[in-house]
Amino acid sequence: MYDAYFGNKKFCITQRRYLGSKTKLLSFIDKIIEKENIEFNSFADIFAGTGTVANHFYKHSKIIVNDILDSNSHVYTAFFGKDKIREEKLKKRLKHYNDIEIQKYDENYFSQNFSNTYFDAVNAKKIGIIRDDIEKLFEEKIITNREKSYLLTSLIYALDRIANTVGHYDAYRKIDIPDKKLFLLPLDITNSQYSTEIYKDDANELVKKIKADVVYIDPPYNSRQYSDAYHLLENIATWKKEKVFGVAKKIDRSHIKSKYNMKSAGVAFGDLISNIDAKYVLVSYNDMGTSGNARSQSRISDHEILSALKRRGEVQIYETDFKQFTTGKSNKDDLKERIFLCKIDVAVKTNKRVVASKNNPVQRGFVKSPLNYTGGKHKLLPQITKLFPDDIKTFYDVFSGGANVGINATAKNIICIEKNRYVVDLLKLIQNDNFEDLNQKVIDIIDNFGLSQSYIKGYEYYGVDSSSGLGRYNKDAFLKLRNEFNKEKTRIDLLLVLVLYSFNNQIRFNSKGDFNLPVGKRDYNGSSRKNIAAFNQISNEKKIAFKSCDFRDIEQMLLEKDDFVYLDPPYLLGLASYNEMGGWTEKDEKDLYSLLTRLDKKGIRFALSNVLEHKGKINKIMKEWARKYQYKVHKLDYHYRNSNYHSTAKNSKTTEVLITNY
Repeated sequence: MYDAYFGNKKFCITQRRYLGSKTKLLSFIDKIIEKENIEFNSFADIFAGTGTVANHFYKHSKIIVNDILDSNSHVYTAFFGKDKIREEKLKKRLKHYNDIEIQKYDENYFSQNFSNTYFDAVNAKKIGIIRDDIEKLFEEKIITNREKSYLLTSLIYALDRIANTVGHYDAYRKIDIPDKKLFLLPLDITNSQYSTEIYKDDANELVKKIKADVVYIDPPYNSRQYSDAYHLLENIATWKKEKVFGVAKKIDRSHIKSKYNMKSAGVAFGDLISNIDAKYVLVSYNDMGTSGNARSQSRISDHEILSALKRRGEVQIYETDFKQFTTGKSNKDDLKERIFLCKIDVAVKTNKRVVASKNNPVQRGFVKSPLNYTGGKHKLLPQITKLFPDDIKTFYDVFSGGANVGINATAKNIICIEKNRYVVDLLKLIQNDNFEDLNQKVIDIIDNFGLSQSYIKGYEYYGVDSSSGLGRYNKDAFLKLRNEFNKEKTRIDLLLVLVLYSFNNQIRFNSKGDFNLPVGKRDYNGSSRKNIAAFNQISNEKKIAFKSCDFRDIEQMLLEKDDFVYLDPPYLLGLASYNEMGGWTEKDEKDLYSLLTRLDKKGIRFALSNVLEHKGKINKIMKEWARKYQYKVHKLDYHYRNSNYHSTAKNSKTTEVLITNY
C-alpha cells in the first residue's frame, strides 16, 4: 500500500557506516569456513556491532547476537526478532513522520541540544518530535517492543544519511550543514526458520551462560570507545533526556565503557577465551599494532591472542588486506585483517563455571582484589553492599585487607585503612603503577627467578596438570625469591610475586616480620592478570586512598554525618593467621565497640562484619553490645568451608552477621 510512497526503497541491515564493520570481510570468513569444513548449527556474534556478520548466517543457523550498546540492540530486535510486527501500520507511521510539519510543534529536548551541530535546526526538531512519539506509542501500548525497535532502527539509519559528521558521532563538522531532508524508510526484514537469541551484555559475562558451535569475536581494536563514537545514537535509543556536556554534546557513558579499549584489554581477552563453550572460535583482529596514531594502536597483542587461544586448542591464522576506517590521523596503508581460527580441544579444561545457588551467589559486577587476604569479603559482596546507604560522601573501609569492599564501594571519596603496612604498600603499588609497566615488572621477576608461566606455556610444559599444580616445580625458585625479599623487605614488587606464587595467594608474616607462606599450586595466570588490571583501573578511577594505621586512629579523621564506616575486624571467635599469637584480643574487641558507640552518638553511620557464633561458641561481648544499643543484626547466608579460619565439620554452625546502626 505504501510501497509507491517509499519508492520501493528499504533500509538493509548492512547499510550503516560503523567503526570496524565487517561487511567487506564476509566472503573471507566464508572461505575459511569452507576450507576448514566447519559445520555448525549455531553461530554467536558476541561483539556484533552493526549485526552484519550475524545477519550473514541468520538464514542458515541459530544465531546469538550481542552488543553492549542500546542502539545496536534495537537494530537486532528489529531485524532478528521473532515477535510479529504489523508492517503496514509501521509504514503508515513512517510516512507520518516524514510528512511532519514541524511548525505545529514546540521546541523539544533534541532541538534544544543538537540544533546546528550534528543536524540543522529543522531536522533536529523533527528528530525530537519523532522520538517523543515513538516513546509515547510504546508507553501507551499502541506498539510492541519489536515495533518500537523497528521505528527506532529506521530513525537511526535515516540519521546516518543526513548527519553532519564523518561517519560517526564522536564530533560534528565545523562547516555549513548541508541541506538534507530526514526521510525514514521501512526495513528490509527477512525471516529465518532458526531461533535467535539477542543480548545486551558484557561479552565476558555472556560467554559464561551461552553455548554455540561457532563463536565469532570482533572486539574493539584500539582506545577509541564506541560509546563515544555513538553517544548520540545511545541518547536517542535510551531517551532518558540526560544532560549533555562538552562541545560534542555527549551524555554519561561510563556504564558502557569497554574494557577492550583499555590497557587491560589483553587480560580481558584471556578471560573471555577461557570461558567460551564452543567447537570453534573465530577472532577477527587487524595488525595496527604500534603503527599510526596512538589512539588507533591495537590494545591486544598477537602474543596475547595466540596464548589465550592455544590454551584452548589448535590455532590457525588467515589474513587479508584491510582498509581501515580512519579520521585521517592514522597513516598505515598496508593493514591486514587477520582471522584467528581455534578448533577447541574438548579435552582441555576450561575455567570452572560458577553456578548460582542460595549459598553461592554468582559474582557479577564486582571487582575482586588481587590479594587473597584471609577473611576477604568478595563472596559476600552481593549481600552486604545492598545493605549499605546510597548517600555516602566518604566511605571508610576499616580493616580493609585486600580492599574487596572498598574497591566496590560507591561514594564520592573512598579511604581504605589497614594496619599491615605491607598490604597497604602492595595495594599502592598495584594502583600507582601503569598496568603494562607493572605486568612487565612481574614477568621480569618471574624470569629472573625461573618461576613457571603457565599462562603462556600451559601446565603440560612443566610436566604437571591443573590438579597437581605447579608447587613442586616452583618450590626452589619460590624459596629463593622469599629469601631475597626477607633480606631487606623493601622490594614490594618482589612481595607481589611472592603472593602470586604463595599458598592460596595469601599473605602471612611470622613474629620476626618475615614472609613465611610456602609455595602454592598456581602462578601468575590469566585470573591474576585480570584482577590486577581491574583493580588498577578502578582504584584510579575512584581515586581510592590507602592508609596504614590502627582502627583507633579513625576518630582523628574528622568524620562527618554523611560519611560511612565499614569495619571487618579480626574475629574473636576465628582461627585465622591474623588472630594468632594474640593478634586480636578481647581488649581490642571492647575498644572497637567503644569506638563504634562514640561514632553512633555523633551520628556517623557504620556497618560491622563479624561472626556471632562459631563451633558452638557465641561472641557474648558483641551480642550484648548490639542488644544494649539496639543495633540491627543482619544474618548473612554464606558457608565458609573454603576459608581456613572456619571449621569444615558438617555440624559446625557459623553465623556471619552485619551489624548496622541505621
